[in-house]
Amino acid sequence: MPARKHTMPFSRHAGILLHPSSLPGPHGAGDLGAAARAFVDWLVDGRQTLWQMLPLGGLGPGNSPYMSPSAFAGNALLIDLEALHEAGWLEAGEIAPDAAFDDGRVDYAAMRPWRMARLRRAAERFFAAPRGEAHERYTAFCDAARDWLDDYALFMAIEAREDGRPWQEWPPALARREPAALREAARGAAAECAFHRFCQWCFDTQWHALRARAAARGIAIVGDLPIFVAAHSADVWAHQDLFELAPDGRPRVVAGVPPDYFSATGQRWGNPLYRWSAHAEDGYRWWRARMRRTLALCDSVRIDHFRGFEAYWEIPAAAPTAIEGRWRPGPGRDLLSALAETLPARPPTAAGLPALIAEDLGVITPAVEALRRAAALPGMRILQFAFDGRAENPYLPHNYEADTVVYTGTHDNDTALGWWDGLAPEAQDYVRRYLGVDGRAIHWDLIRAASASVARLSIVPMQDVLGLGAAARMNRPGASEGAWEWRFRWRQVQPWQTAQLAEFATLHGRHPPATATAP
Repeated sequence: MPARKHTMPFSRHAGILLHPSSLPGPHGAGDLGAAARAFVDWLVDGRQTLWQMLPLGGLGPGNSPYMSPSAFAGNALLIDLEALHEAGWLEAGEIAPDAAFDDGRVDYAAMRPWRMARLRRAAERFFAAPRGEAHERYTAFCDAARDWLDDYALFMAIEAREDGRPWQEWPPALARREPAALREAARGAAAECAFHRFCQWCFDTQWHALRARAAARGIAIVGDLPIFVAAHSADVWAHQDLFELAPDGRPRVVAGVPPDYFSATGQRWGNPLYRWSAHAEDGYRWWRARMRRTLALCDSVRIDHFRGFEAYWEIPAAAPTAIEGRWRPGPGRDLLSALAETLPARPPTAAGLPALIAEDLGVITPAVEALRRAAALPGMRILQFAFDGRAENPYLPHNYEADTVVYTGTHDNDTALGWWDGLAPEAQDYVRRYLGVDGRAIHWDLIRAASASVARLSIVPMQDVLGLGAAARMNRPGASEGAWEWRFRWRQVQPWQTAQLAEFATLHGRHPPATATAP
């Protein structure tokens, strides 16, 4: 298919929400390899211009990408092992698929040790080989990423030595980051630190190759930036003064949200809260660096839990649920102004695409709305939240403004079919009446409504394109197990689905004008 040549800035986009781990592939989970490249080509065939993902960092408790051990490091489990074989660092037999892998579900207990063992073999062979161009690229990457990479590598190395215990339980000199203790630990764990640097270099190299392929085909990447970080992370360990911690390093208060649509007791996420006064004193240096890193990987980024910048829900660390929390003022415009100064020049594939998207779901007050508008950020609208019978419901398409990103659902929602099956008959009747449909293909009815709306960006979870039920749900907020596991199979993707996406994009002005060029 000929490449697209953009002729003017373009403001209406259509895209698909799919994390790389949900891609097909032989090695227990999706990765940055052949299936990711094929998915880019499929997006082009469907005349989509956006690929939205979940956070690209490593996984935390419950395999959540929102509880990463680093706000800067990539997820080593996404590294394409086939590319390491092609580089000569893995043998063909070592990447033969394990018979225990499920092509429709990520079994982290089986996949994680299998992949990590192969990454270690690849690293050993890389470091044992004579120095050459690859080593020069590795060294250049390590030098460029030194501000976060060294702390991350040492954190991961000490964690392994300490059998996974949280850093607050490490020997006191290491927990307090006494310089002599850090130097001694780095000397003793030099090989382990080098392994984690190698993994980050592999991730970075493969990621930028995938992103370049997407850009060449007119596909922009929409990333996801969690507002909070995990208590057990290189970030909190290395920057303890920036977080609300007790003298022993444990959080005094933790993040979450009050009771809402998802939970009658709210959500107690457990992340440490920021000491915003300390961030302000150094000009939000850590936040600036974090945003630069994220936008070096993506064309646009969704800021998760944007309302926490205006006010956040502070929960006593000892409280078992979020009910006992209280609202506390956030950094507001000061932080957003600092972040705006870090935004890079927009690449051609991001023409008309906002650099930042505000996830403004949940308890949204006039103050939160005013902050979003002051920062000129588009907000989000979820069609599954629209049909409560009120014509003034802000999630109904007739109430949208253009500066909006509309979704049929997000990673936290049920699939469109799962949601529909859970509605009461009278609610289903209201949906049918509003959309003017019979509901027999409700997922496509919702996709059409999103695409036809005035919202500048329309994004659909891959599960809804495939018409999958509740078993394909990506996450259930508050659940500690069984999330982040869903994968699709290429045989589920039918030509008519691709054609339908392309038709909607064309009909609703979400496909950029283009002139054909040579392939």
